[in-house]
Amino acid sequence: MSLQDILNGANTNLAHYFRNLPAGPNAYPGVPPEYTNWRDEQQAWQNTCVLFNQSYHMVELLVEGPDALKLLSYLGVNSFAKFPVDTAKQFVPVTPEGYVIGDVILFHLAENSFNLVGRIPAINWVRFHAETGGYDVETTLDERSAARPDPFNRRNYRYQIQGPNASKVIEKVTGASAPELKFFRMTTMEIAGRTVRALRHGMAGQPGYELFGPWAEGEAVHEALVKAGEEFGMRLVGGRAYSSNTLESGWIPSPLPAIYTGESLKAYRQWLPSNGYEANASIGGSFVSDDIEDYYLTPWDLGYGNFVKFDHEFIGREALEAKAAGPHRKKVTLALDNADFLKVVESQIERGSNAKWVEYPSAVYSMHPYDLVKAHGEPAGISTWIGYSSNERKMLTLAMLDVEHAEPGAQVSLVWGEPDGGTKKLTVEPHTQVEIGATVSPVPYTEVARKIYADGGWRATA
Repeated sequence: MSLQDILNGANTNLAHYFRNLPAGPNAYPGVPPEYTNWRDEQQAWQNTCVLFNQSYHMVELLVEGPDALKLLSYLGVNSFAKFPVDTAKQFVPVTPEGYVIGDVILFHLAENSFNLVGRIPAINWVRFHAETGGYDVETTLDERSAARPDPFNRRNYRYQIQGPNASKVIEKVTGASAPELKFFRMTTMEIAGRTVRALRHGMAGQPGYELFGPWAEGEAVHEALVKAGEEFGMRLVGGRAYSSNTLESGWIPSPLPAIYTGESLKAYRQWLPSNGYEANASIGGSFVSDDIEDYYLTPWDLGYGNFVKFDHEFIGREALEAKAAGPHRKKVTLALDNADFLKVVESQIERGSNAKWVEYPSAVYSMHPYDLVKAHGEPAGISTWIGYSSNERKMLTLAMLDVEHAEPGAQVSLVWGEPDGGTKKLTVEPHTQVEIGATVSPVPYTEVARKIYADGGWRATA
């Protein structure tokens, strides 16, 4: 069976179907929920440094061959005019109608050799076109641990070391000066006698590096990093804190892949399996529409407008050219009002109607959260990710607002919880919707993240 078969069998509109799927948020396999406690782990990425172990939860796709660059250029909104070996970029494909399928990090490893790393919707799109488009390429899929029979036998290990002391740890573990790289540039270094590839990155809003190499060498490299980090207050980060770091850095990890409608995508839906990510992509939250297309997002919604370059032919170009002039929603951070939020918490310990339960530090309860944001009682946008930052002592959400409501300091409200007592998702208990006041704030929320990312990427223009 295919995804198209599942959609054909849905006995309701697609939006209702996906809102009532049982799946909760994505799990982070392979690491414990906490190594110490998630508050200290959060604070370490701002005050000392942290070591993220990303070896288990992201999908990888190796794309090799004479047509590899041609294929990727045809699928990405990004420019490929300058993409030399040892660089990386955030790769964003869209549908023919100009809506985002997903995004991943694309590594240019060697001539005619590329690796895509991230969630699977964008990777499946590349696989489909590699298999059906007549390109001279070979692809090798390396599934995330939760979707494979041998969860601890990946192709690569992948670590990130982030924070003010990250360079000091690198210098100690390598015995050399930390490499001076521009954002999303790569080099190699030697750790524990192994050659390690390093990408200049900053996922937690602090300077740092993403390190990767052959799986069999990962344990030795990890052990050396942990030992070197002891002197500099480095902490390991568990699954609970990991999923909340994006609240400070500003990346929205969960656009619903915009592939469920349209004749132009029917062949793709027939290619996708009936039990894959796209077939289980639950939608949650207070934003409700009977039209699944109202959940589709444009590159501008996600803050990727500056990625869109019309210097090459790509799927969706004509649609994006028509959308380019706007209007566009603007990505922002919402800082929730403390008093209003405490009323939500209070409802959990008082008898009577209760608001939707809030998990900490990430309060996301579906694969694709969509909460309604209001201004002056009227719809003003959508919130897509929510949680608590112990660094900022705030409940934060990442949202996209109509531009007239998106100025920093503007007052809006977040509708928290689902209507009519909640949907059938297993993570949703009976509850009452409430509104929580919020202040529109910059994205990234933390000042240090805005400064660190000033040399590249969407955050530089946020």
